Amino acid sequence: MSSAVKGARRTLQGLAAIIVILFALLTLGVMTHAKGAQWLPGLGLDLAGGHEITLRAKTTDGSTVTQSDLNQAVSIIRKRVDASGTSEASITTQGNLNILVALPGTPDQATIDLVKKSAQLQFRPVLQEATSTGAATTSTAPGSGTVSPTVLPAVPPSSAALAPKPSASAAGIDTGSPVHEMANVETAGGAAATPAPSAATAPTTAPATTAATDPSSLSWITPAIQAAYDALDCTTQKSHAGGDVGNPATAFVTCDAVNPVKYILGPVEMNGSDVSTAASGPHTTQAQTTDGTYEVRLTLTGSGGSKFATTTARLQKLHDAGAAPRDRFGMVLDGVVISAPRVADGAITGGVAQISGSFTQKSAQDLANQLKFGALPMTLEVQSEQAISATKGASDLQSGMVAGLIGLILVVIYTLFQYRALGAVTVGSLVIAGGLTYLIIALLSWGMGYRLSLAGVAGLIVAIGITADSFIVYFERVKDELREGRSLVAAVEHGWARARRTILASDAISFLAALVLYILAVGSVRGFAFTLGLTTLVDLLVVFIFTHPTLAILARTKFFGDGHRLSGLDPRQLGRDAVYKGRGRVSAPDGAGEPVLTLAERKAKKARAAADPAEKE
Repeated sequence: MSSAVKGARRTLQGLAAIIVILFALLTLGVMTHAKGAQWLPGLGLDLAGGHEITLRAKTTDGSTVTQSDLNQAVSIIRKRVDASGTSEASITTQGNLNILVALPGTPDQATIDLVKKSAQLQFRPVLQEATSTGAATTSTAPGSGTVSPTVLPAVPPSSAALAPKPSASAAGIDTGSPVHEMANVETAGGAAATPAPSAATAPTTAPATTAATDPSSLSWITPAIQAAYDALDCTTQKSHAGGDVGNPATAFVTCDAVNPVKYILGPVEMNGSDVSTAASGPHTTQAQTTDGTYEVRLTLTGSGGSKFATTTARLQKLHDAGAAPRDRFGMVLDGVVISAPRVADGAITGGVAQISGSFTQKSAQDLANQLKFGALPMTLEVQSEQAISATKGASDLQSGMVAGLIGLILVVIYTLFQYRALGAVTVGSLVIAGGLTYLIIALLSWGMGYRLSLAGVAGLIVAIGITADSFIVYFERVKDELREGRSLVAAVEHGWARARRTILASDAISFLAALVLYILAVGSVRGFAFTLGLTTLVDLLVVFIFTHPTLAILARTKFFGDGHRLSGLDPRQLGRDAVYKGRGRVSAPDGAGEPVLTLAERKAKKARAAADPAEKE
């Protein structure tokens, strides 16, 4: 047995092991009645129905709820739902005041309660900060590690030249999370472009009576708080979701919502009711010029301005004492820190402050919207809550499966007609690809709560054509090599080397398109993109570890190697006038009683036929 055949068999054995392992995992989950484990993948809202909640936005002070406020609420609810493991949820605005949330299947009560909860804006002092690399990250001691951004008093843009200049020590500050400075006019911003939210993932409780009255005191950090902080993993999606704002009278452990950065924050000193509004615009320097970046102007209420003056005066003293990161405070929206600026140039007593650093127009606008939304005295009241039936239902799912089956049958008929017995390799490859896709989707449905929507079914149907295309490219390359006079064994290897590049390029483009669509789209379109990307990866796997090894083994059999007329590799179909038999011998393509000749004998026979036309070749 040649080394090539041994290698091909080992590859096929590896594929068989992968299938057995995936099937064993699914079987184990089903047999042990693990939560979410079932033989059939979970179905999305359009196929299985679910739970619908209608929320109505209402302000306590009679102010108007704008569309941007509703969009911000939708964004927060979507983050919460995604982090809970629920996929294929529909979250949309309805009219000017309503938000419609539809959760597929039967969501647990915790997920339903998370949807109903209103977001809150809090201002808490920073006590500790560290970059998280996973669970049990070593904490950063106060005053060490990264340096915080700066807060300065704000003045009207026309008075920018009179604004205090940030100290040299405040300029170019960088932390593990995107940080910015707050000032009348400008602040010495952090290196990142957007202030980093922190996710409230591990709120902890500490008796307020055991902590100092100073909100920035380290005595707020009890052993329980420190242990929760050290064990907090800020690298997961759930850690950035928010929703839990903790006890406002105690310390709070949370994560950055964008970057893997975690915090210990002190008790709440201010909340959304202390903020009047926020706006973004181009950043103006002290020389009355713009530098291409943007800033956010925060306007406080009368009582909020007084609280802010007290807070920033205390943080200024900590900054002068070099007590970073305790010279910072975190703006926490829905349990995530959306900015954590530092005070470096005195208390802010004017009730107006500017946050700058390295904002782009979008990041500045996003922060301003978040602050305005958190300042809005808005609550989400439940208007209705009910179970809903499938919008598409079993009939549409059946229609989709029938369409996929018809497409599969047509592909099988075409390949068997075009490639004869060689088409059986295509059929086998499609079966393997379908089995792998089914097992992966079922496991994702169990482990990650993935649900298959009708759009996802469409992605699976499209994948049939993508998979068949890879086989056709490979087979045609092999035929080209045979036409050039190679033996089947050599044609398979040379054809694979050429087809491999084409298959990789084609699948890479398909996967990139699916990835971009998944990132930019929402709702059911993401379901289509996900299944399309998944099946593209499965196609590559099957072609590399099933189709090619199988063909390499078949090429060494007599049926395919001799070019049987039903093999799909018949020389007469390929336009060759002879089949290479090895050791310098060839035979006629029909093989019907024609003796096997050497190359020299065949050449001599042709010469005689040319000299004497009456002699039949």
